[in-house]
Amino acid sequence: MALLDKAAIVDADDLPHEDVEVPEWGGTVRVRTMTGLERDRFEAEMLAAEGAGANVRARLVGRCMIDAGGKALFDDQTLDALGAKSARALDRVFTVAQRLNGLSGADVDELEKN
Repeated sequence: MALLDKAAIVDADDLPHEDVEVPEWGGTVRVRTMTGLERDRFEAEMLAAEGAGANVRARLVGRCMIDAGGKALFDDQTLDALGAKSARALDRVFTVAQRLNGLSGADVDELEKN
């Protein structure tokens, strides 16, 4: 395996995505891996949030759903609206976002608890 230089690392396409069928919403959404900065912000938000009221599923899903051009579908102001959607639909997308981002169930529980 080759030794990477800075340009190779910066130019690497390392944010895989997956399309998820969400029948409750009538279509498909695209879920991608967060960047390191996005992951740090997500974790910091969760640690600062109020435990059970943290809206963890909507926060993760909202950070990971993108449009066809790669732009985030939700921002901080619209996460509560996302959290008001079907738990079943959110959980379907959350499971994929969790897997793509290497978040275990224990990681999520710890973030919710703190």
